[in-house]
Amino acid sequence: MPLTVHGLPEILALGGRDLGHSGWKEVTQELIDAYADVSGDHQWIHTDTARAAEGPYGRTIAHGYMVLSWGIPMFAELLQVTGVGRALNYGVDRVRYPAPVPVGSRVRLHATVTGVREEARGGVRMTRAFTFEREGSPKPVCVAESLTYYVSA
Repeated sequence: MPLTVHGLPEILALGGRDLGHSGWKEVTQELIDAYADVSGDHQWIHTDTARAAEGPYGRTIAHGYMVLSWGIPMFAELLQVTGVGRALNYGVDRVRYPAPVPVGSRVRLHATVTGVREEARGGVRMTRAFTFEREGSPKPVCVAESLTYYVSA
């Protein structure tokens, strides 16, 4: 059950809060292929199962940007914000992919609100540390700083 906060004052109080982990999501070849179709990235390491079996990981791997795109729905498992007019994706900083995500893996998000500040133009900006973990791997598969701008209702 996600934490729920209401309005900008409660969002401002989240600075430094560890929100924990999302549920696990299985990386299937069907998801990889669908992402390849949407993104136009059909590099063989992602989509050619026969060639990838002979490659460095012994099977296909997920696109890094595919894993990163799961940040918003996985974050929604951890935090629900009500009482705002809108939430805008402000950007992503410092994205890194330290380890691959082979097909058949399971991935989850660990999120911490590293900062929240009022903006001069109104509203608040939340900075979140996203760490995507692969089950059984000591290294994260993606780390990023995600920024969201919230405007009052």
